[in-house]
Amino acid sequence: MSTFEPPAETLADVVLVDYGLGNLRSATRGLERAGASVEITDDPEAFAAADGVVLPGVGAFREGMENAGPLREALTDHAEAGRPLFGICLGMQMLLTSSEEADHEGEGEVTGLDLVPGTNVRFDVDRKVPHMGWNELEVERDHPIVEGVSGEYAYFVHSYYAAPDDPDAVVATADYGVDFPAVVANDAGNVFGTQFHPEKSGETGLKILRNFVEYCADR
Repeated sequence: MSTFEPPAETLADVVLVDYGLGNLRSATRGLERAGASVEITDDPEAFAAADGVVLPGVGAFREGMENAGPLREALTDHAEAGRPLFGICLGMQMLLTSSEEADHEGEGEVTGLDLVPGTNVRFDVDRKVPHMGWNELEVERDHPIVEGVSGEYAYFVHSYYAAPDDPDAVVATADYGVDFPAVVANDAGNVFGTQFHPEKSGETGLKILRNFVEYCADR
């Protein structure tokens, strides 16, 4: 039985960025259940009217950055204005500066949004890749997005993980033969991302999404 109590009213207006690579339907349901009014759009002008922006993503880093290329300036401006920007899975990796994925695929260097300086690296462990399944979250430092989820489990599907330049950018970790960042954030705290899919992570994911919606409302 679910213990999550959906809010009785809308708490925040959220834009879900549609650039062709997101889990839009399930992410929308999760955000709405967490108290958000959701607009799915690729119109950068909508960012300014929103309380927060969610950058979802499933797929390859190069394709993600190419598809989101027309939105790069708007996403950067939104973040640099101190407004909430939440990257999910590939969307989180796109917050970083670069990824080994393009080099691994022989596609050369690809530049990410560079909002959380660092690179994404491939798992180099004696484990099956991609990493798929449930892993425990270990909160490393305080941030509103991880309130109440330390020790809970979230659902991951990925072959690469974030390696921020600044260790303080790591908000929470998980273990898959190596401790890797499960949640990262920039210095200001308004740009953050989860390597896991909160919309697929049951009660834990709903708590993360509710934390995000409340963070947007408080801003």
